[in-house]
Amino acid sequence: YRIRWPSIVLLLLKRIIQTDKNLGFSFPKVTTLVNTSNKGPSGKKKGRSKKAHVLAASVEQATQNFLEKGDQIAKESQDLKEELIAAVEDVRKQGETMRIASSEFADDPCSSVKRGTMVRAARALLSAVTRLLILADMADVMRLLSHLKI
Repeated sequence: YRIRWPSIVLLLLKRIIQTDKNLGFSFPKVTTLVNTSNKGPSGKKKGRSKKAHVLAASVEQATQNFLEKGDQIAKESQDLKEELIAAVEDVRKQGETMRIASSEFADDPCSSVKRGTMVRAARALLSAVTRLLILADMADVMRLLSHLKI
């Protein structure tokens, strides 16, 4: 059974992918998934979306890649180490919530309750990812400023 995923999930994927250019994260499958809608008309039949479990797995993989890079940044940071570790843990927690919610929604895509739960989980994950990115940027700025002081 194929479903249409809520726009918040696709927004979440796009926001995570935007870090690809800035932090060197690699989300090739998710990038392909999100960018296909921007290429104009396709030869595929209309009204058909990706399989739900494929999308759920893509979100899970993108989150896992993001967590690996976030852990690396937190370990290397001297200035905001504790805050970064806490932010990574929040992304991990929200990612797990999103994984569960998207899996349950994929199993029962007609349930408006499960859809709402998944949308709330996607928003929470997006918020956690944004917080981590802001902290990582702050750590970079602090590192650059410390190198400017002679």
